[in-house]
Amino acid sequence: MTEEKDEGQKGTGEKKTEGVESKPERGKGARKGKPDKMGYPNKVKDGFRHRVRVLRVIIDGNLDIQRALMNIKGIGQHISEVITKELSIDKKTKIGSLTDKEIERIENAVKNLQNSAPGWIVNRQRDPYSGKNMHVVGPDLELTHREDINLQKKLKSYIGIRHALGLPVRGQRTRTSFRKGATMGVSRKKAQPQTKNKDGGKK
Repeated sequence: MTEEKDEGQKGTGEKKTEGVESKPERGKGARKGKPDKMGYPNKVKDGFRHRVRVLRVIIDGNLDIQRALMNIKGIGQHISEVITKELSIDKKTKIGSLTDKEIERIENAVKNLQNSAPGWIVNRQRDPYSGKNMHVVGPDLELTHREDINLQKKLKSYIGIRHALGLPVRGQRTRTSFRKGATMGVSRKKAQPQTKNKDGGKK
């Protein structure tokens, strides 16, 4: 009797799913080639990545290589062209379609740019510590710039003193620009009351 009851309970508890289509979960949609109805980006397809990390900087994978490299601080249009020519990569290829090995080649080309590019193109010529031409990019560029300013302050050079005082360094005028704090207007002398002489005339 107990087995029959259990079977009857199981039969009543099951839901009929015949003839009912299962709906996709919200936000997933068609993930194969087109974006879903909610507008979310698709998953990785054919090795394409929507976010790529190059030299500790996250870049949009839909950008072409030349524009993607320009998002890294210290790399401009000219240097990005030099890198793409050196590695013989098409400028129009999207960076999200590159493999890990190709991204490593780009990183190595940027780190060793002083060996392949002319000396005038790098952003740190005649480094004071090593005496060599270097090209610094990304967070390292900000660190080296800050260290150079602190060194000038310690040496108490003209540039360092101007940096310490918060004044412009490159010869700008300071009469009207770079003024801080409350601006002072023109101060006039207070008008004194007129007094009369003994003769009755005014002073």
